[in-house]
Amino acid sequence: MDWQEQREFQETVVQINRVSKKTKGGNQMRFSALVVVGDRKGKVGVGLGKAPDVVSGIQKAVLYAKKHMVAVPMKGTTIPYQIKSKYGAAFVLLKPAPAGSGVIAGGPVRAVLEAAGVRDIVAKMLGSNNKITNIYAVIEALKKMSEIENKKKGANAHEN
Repeated sequence: MDWQEQREFQETVVQINRVSKKTKGGNQMRFSALVVVGDRKGKVGVGLGKAPDVVSGIQKAVLYAKKHMVAVPMKGTTIPYQIKSKYGAAFVLLKPAPAGSGVIAGGPVRAVLEAAGVRDIVAKMLGSNNKITNIYAVIEALKKMSEIENKKKGANAHEN
């Protein structure tokens, strides 16, 4: 069962942070792992797992990401329209691109869009260099787009 799930989803570890905390008994070392999980068919999730060791952190992040997947509306190999989104200090701009142009985006944003299965898109990150906030900004944009598409479908269903 586990083997089939791993083939179904593409998992990308975007960032591993080593976090140290001063305590009475010395330093407490922990790790946080930022992971993107997608099925390359229009679903993507992001997880941030924290644990005393890297492997456990990655497993927690993957589990969280699989539970909190976002549906990405697609128009062929790109997104239906341009969208802007903000999360914390991070701004993201996602634009549809003509077929064959590829994913034109920076590291963490590229990981999210490729895991979602978007093949042609132009993305620009503004305001923040923090990978975590940048990825969450992209997820917010995709959620917003998904909600708008669902409303459109609902309105079209009522017209018929």
